[in-house]
Amino acid sequence: MNEEAPALREAAATLRSLLAFEDGNAVRLLYAPAAPDTVVRRIAVGLDDLDDLDDPVGHGDLDLPHGLDEPDDLRRDQGPGPRPGSASGPGPEPGPDPGPGHPATAGVLLLAVGAAPDARTVREAARRGACAVVLGDTGEEVTDQEVTGAGITGPVEAARETGVALLARAEGTGWAEAAALLRSALSYVRAGRADDAGALRGPETAPSLAVLAARVAADVKGSITIEDTRLRVLAHSATGPGADPLRRTVILGGRVPDWRVAELRRSGLLRALWTSEDVIHRPADGDNPERLVVAVRSGREVLGSIWAAADGAALAPDAARHLRTAAGLAAPLLVRERLSESGTAHRREAALRGLLHGLGDRRTHAWSLGLSPDAPCAVVVAERRPGARADDRALDVLALEISAHRPGTGILRGGDRLALFLTGDAVAADHAGAVLGVVRELDAVVSSLPGAPAVWLGVGPVVTPERADLSYGRAGLVVRALREREARASAAGRPRPPRFADAAGAGAALEVLRILDAARPVWESGSGPVHDLIRADLAAGGELVRTLAAYFDAGGDVPEAARRLVVHANTLRYRLGRVRERYGVDLDDPDTWLLLTLAARLVPPEES
Repeated sequence: MNEEAPALREAAATLRSLLAFEDGNAVRLLYAPAAPDTVVRRIAVGLDDLDDLDDPVGHGDLDLPHGLDEPDDLRRDQGPGPRPGSASGPGPEPGPDPGPGHPATAGVLLLAVGAAPDARTVREAARRGACAVVLGDTGEEVTDQEVTGAGITGPVEAARETGVALLARAEGTGWAEAAALLRSALSYVRAGRADDAGALRGPETAPSLAVLAARVAADVKGSITIEDTRLRVLAHSATGPGADPLRRTVILGGRVPDWRVAELRRSGLLRALWTSEDVIHRPADGDNPERLVVAVRSGREVLGSIWAAADGAALAPDAARHLRTAAGLAAPLLVRERLSESGTAHRREAALRGLLHGLGDRRTHAWSLGLSPDAPCAVVVAERRPGARADDRALDVLALEISAHRPGTGILRGGDRLALFLTGDAVAADHAGAVLGVVRELDAVVSSLPGAPAVWLGVGPVVTPERADLSYGRAGLVVRALREREARASAAGRPRPPRFADAAGAGAALEVLRILDAARPVWESGSGPVHDLIRADLAAGGELVRTLAAYFDAGGDVPEAARRLVVHANTLRYRLGRVRERYGVDLDDPDTWLLLTLAARLVPPEES
């Protein structure tokens, strides 16, 4: 056994960090582990790989040639003969039970190559100590139920019972591709966490941005900061006692402060940085030490920048040369950083979409978003008028505003609607007040835009993450109530009401909309004189439907209804007479009045 094996066993990642390295095209999370996160020390290929207790690395850490898709290729080093858990066999054969926390299996992510994608495989993997299981060829089986001697269960239920994380190989992805991606992610995280002197050796490669920053700092005899194109600090070297206040501010804040960005723009340095391919030199000026900066590029695309600052002494004479070399070494690392961030963003969006629409396992979605089960959250729905101008950027402005002032807010955009998922640490009552305060600020932002575009903001109730779909649904209802309230106010010639509210602010209109939604299928399947009236009039242009709606909204007050319709009162009386005479609808009958009121409210505005 080689001498590096113990160190390799200690180097570990977490499931969350591994999943951050891909966007769901290779593996997808079906059920989150019982713990907030789980350590992954190695990757095993097949159930019998869990039984190789004397091998600390396991077959899962062998190099896997690209292009192998068959289980036999993946596991060719294990010798001929049947495999436990192969698809042709009766299922996983019980192997030696290492017991919980066994050093050879603790922190093992299992690729269930050759095993049936069922509950037995999940349970057997958990019994042998795996912390996470990737099933293959699941199709729809992960949601189906299978009958066993213990009752009706399935892979997800087995994962829930055992506490392991359950993943599935994505459709169209081979085992080799999934294994290669997970191994690459594990190796990358290990390299990024290595802090021994050996990690700093060798000019050809750097395992991480942090290691690169430390290495370049030693070469240039100064302090190094590596930033992305948004001037966020991705890595930095150790800060010496002579570091200037600006460097300390940037590192502590995690980004270049706004006043400094404005200064760099005014001086033209930012433009020069993004357009130049060479190192830019800024001499010392007062309290600001000498600085060098170079853009990091991949082809013509700018990925970020590396800054070198004198730290109590002059920079090395050949510092510019070292910085140029560092820019080339940093390019693939910045690409990896961007891919990692993109994969994380993709997973967060998918998890947020699942929570808001009630799709999949909600506890798993909350886990993917890093939320505790009892974290207070609320959904805000912002909706603009359908068919808004192409240059209407109101929702984009709101998304930028909320991102700047509440970076942890989940944002989901779809057409004319923007959903904001706000979480907090306060109790429910305090969080509700905080969310309403945020909405007031967003409404003020929209009102200040040129032309004051129409955007309605509805606030859902504060709930736990697993009930986020309830908050989302109520927020959408509040928006509908606000829009209808504004339409009625406009028809009555009243001032425009506020365009934001929570459930309390929406009042009884919220319950009315819920009742209308429930009544719609009953109405659409019905028949009779009222149905004949509504359908015939809509086909003719909807004049009588609009008349009835105004009449009911005015509480049966003919002069007021006529004023809202901008017609003479006698014209309105004539139209009401047509309803009675042509369709035999008695407006004095209370049941008929109620049915007509519901019918007028159920007709979409565009039809009437």
